[in-house]
Amino acid sequence: MSEDRHMIPVWLFVGILLFLYGILIFVSGLAEWSHPPNTELSNLHAPVWWGAIMIAMGALFIQTFRPGKKTK
Repeated sequence: MSEDRHMIPVWLFVGILLFLYGILIFVSGLAEWSHPPNTELSNLHAPVWWGAIMIAMGALFIQTFRPGKKTK
């Protein structure tokens, strides 16, 4: 009996979560940009940077571990 099952790697789901959380953090950082909190380092806009990094990492994981991709 030949089984042609294709397992979806867990890293695909990690990529999806990183991408979605990155979008949420990025959007909240953009909303915070016009009304910054009263903290010392608020001028660095950390949520915008971290959201962008998470979006990029999530997209990389999704691209790398997408279903149907030919592997060696």
